[in-house]
Amino acid sequence: MSLYRDDGIVLRTWRLGEADRIVVLLTAEHGKVRGVAKGVRKTRSKFGGRLEPTSHVAVQLHRGRGDLDVVTQAETLDRFESLRLDAERFAEASALLEAIDVVAPDREPDERRYRMLLGALRTLDERPAALVVPAFLLKLLAHEGLAPQLDACVRCGTDGPLVAVDPGEGGVLCEACRRGRAVSSSAIAVMRAVLGGGLSDALAVTDEGVCAEVDAVANAAVEYHLERRLRSRRVLG
Repeated sequence: MSLYRDDGIVLRTWRLGEADRIVVLLTAEHGKVRGVAKGVRKTRSKFGGRLEPTSHVAVQLHRGRGDLDVVTQAETLDRFESLRLDAERFAEASALLEAIDVVAPDREPDERRYRMLLGALRTLDERPAALVVPAFLLKLLAHEGLAPQLDACVRCGTDGPLVAVDPGEGGVLCEACRRGRAVSSSAIAVMRAVLGGGLSDALAVTDEGVCAEVDAVANAAVEYHLERRLRSRRVLG
């Protein structure tokens, strides 16, 4: 077995036997990896508490012969204490982890995907906003080449007025072509900002109606492309 080190974010865990735990990490240089953390559920474990969902850690692993590596060391890089102490924020963070876990293939490095997740978790921890989760989901779709078309009607090409959005059609639709979910021009503008380099301005939006629209559109689009419901979003709803 070969030894390697990396920084990673714990996406999920589950128990293995009486004392071990399987940990799924999104790492900066090795992509999504699965490892066995041996003995971490014992009271004397030195790093069991560092390997919980949302943990940002520096890890050392041995490459296993199969799908599972062995976690031998873990040091905390970000504690995300505010996020962990707030149930709503932790639920939002769980939605980010779940989406990444579904999208990211095993052992395929993608530093951009890792940086996106780390940035979103830090935002939730330090300055939470209503649109952090939907903005992340939209940017994740864009990263995967699946962003909704927002500039013109996906059926006829007209640039307005645009009144609906349908993930199956691939984006927004005009009055004549409308189907799917109704959407306001304000919500479309916010989504354009998210995908067009105006993320900071988008996160500053506080209008509850607009935020709810963007959230619904982003969630529907992600679930359509993933072909599954995000369990964490069901909890948030």
